[in-house]
Amino acid sequence: MAITELEETIVKEIEEQRPPFPVGLLSRREKDLLIERGLVGLYRWYTDRSQTTRNWSADTSFDWRAFRTDHSPEMNTLLEGFFAIEQFVVDYTIKTIQEVRESYGRSHFQIRWGAEEERHSDVWLNTLLFSRHRSPEWIEDYIHTLRTGEWMVPWDDPIHMACYVVIQERATQINYVNMALAARGQNENPVFVNDVDPVLEEVAKKLVLDEAAHYSFFLEVLRMHLYYYPAQTLDALFDTVEHFVMPALDLHPYGDAFNEALYRYGIYGPRHYASDVLRFALNGLGISNKRALERGVKRSRLVPDDDGNLRETAFFDSLDYDKVEADVKKIFGRIQRYEQDIGLDEVYPTHFVPSGLKEYISNQP
Repeated sequence: MAITELEETIVKEIEEQRPPFPVGLLSRREKDLLIERGLVGLYRWYTDRSQTTRNWSADTSFDWRAFRTDHSPEMNTLLEGFFAIEQFVVDYTIKTIQEVRESYGRSHFQIRWGAEEERHSDVWLNTLLFSRHRSPEWIEDYIHTLRTGEWMVPWDDPIHMACYVVIQERATQINYVNMALAARGQNENPVFVNDVDPVLEEVAKKLVLDEAAHYSFFLEVLRMHLYYYPAQTLDALFDTVEHFVMPALDLHPYGDAFNEALYRYGIYGPRHYASDVLRFALNGLGISNKRALERGVKRSRLVPDDDGNLRETAFFDSLDYDKVEADVKKIFGRIQRYEQDIGLDEVYPTHFVPSGLKEYISNQP
């Protein structure tokens, strides 16, 4: 027999050993490595940008002596509530770092995030002190009471937590946008008519910028997961949306009153969550609305192979995967430009690698 001819048994053995996914479709390890490279690059870019554009101090960046001491009781309730939520930053940071510590990029970003959120706690503490609505002794007791509670992560996996923080950061941003409007005298609720305060407005505006930056970072994290693991990420996102609550409200001794004040006085409520938070975030991910998300999740619940690939085809009518891919390419492009600026591209360059899913789908009968 000529050496170029293969026995039928050999051909059959080769066919049986053929990979269960088409050439070009990435393995789980390859996808995980690409996401991690993106996280590290994004974290380094973010840190440089935050230090050069948002490097402010809770103490020296505001004229605290000019802070008003005659705010309405309703405004003081909000100040006390925002401090209560933000001062749990120690738990938010420690618990989340433990959750994502295997990822260099995400865990190190969480340290940076904690440092920026720490000043949010400090700035709200200053509003309590300089408003003189409460005595320093009352504030000390308040802090002690708050610290008897402990916030715990609502989910125990990184993809769920990425979904959670995207929604949470956007919701916090909307809270502070509406606080800035109230401090500027542009809240329609008459309860704030005498609460105009330029210092409080400036505080809220600084926080809005921080929260917008945090939201953008976590949205990019979620986009990378959605691109390389669409089915798993949609499952986690739907689960998060269905069970989302703002952090630490149950640990606040006056949490019910604070939550009611947010809703009653137009700072944050179900309408804001539905339109300004959820719809905004879903659109940013290439998902038109919550109904499309639910439809995509239901259609994707097929049996996957061991590498997580087979079920990732049924929901593409609910997800703008082309947009997701274009956005992920932009992430890697931003990282590449940053690496070129500092010379890192000559040592350890980051590259975008397609997931292969589009080609896989187009080749299906």
